[in-house]
Amino acid sequence: MKIYVASSWRNHFQPLVVAALRNDGHEVYDFKDSEGFHWSEVDPAWQDWTSDIPKYLAGLLHPCALRGFGRDMQALKSCDLCVYVMPCGVSASLEAGWACGAGKPLVVYVPGLREPDLMVKMANVVTDDLESVRAYARGLASTDSKASPDSTKGDSGAK
Repeated sequence: MKIYVASSWRNHFQPLVVAALRNDGHEVYDFKDSEGFHWSEVDPAWQDWTSDIPKYLAGLLHPCALRGFGRDMQALKSCDLCVYVMPCGVSASLEAGWACGAGKPLVVYVPGLREPDLMVKMANVVTDDLESVRAYARGLASTDSKASPDSTKGDSGAK
């Protein structure tokens, strides 16, 4: 099963989640891997952009940002499950919201909290237990592997 882990560069729980899900045999997208995007590729002074909005807007058009966005979106579109690891920021929230809106299952894992968030209620599961995240993914993978190729198609109309 393909899993997209949405989180933050600053989230120290994210690598543990990626490792646990990979250990369970899932294909897990890790935005922090060697191909991952970081704003420092665009501008070493990217943290100063909060006072220079035009630089931020130009940075969004930089080839590295376009590559990173394309890579993340491709992984998000092809995932079977999105796991949102809190605490995180705007990008991860947009990713989780996109996944949910696209009809993909969403698990919210809350091992740490910056501030309460009501809209996590749209997720299939909200938990502070990594084993619950893993069990949900295993259950989803088990259901997918048991489905016959024809069971995922609509009614063919044949009687």
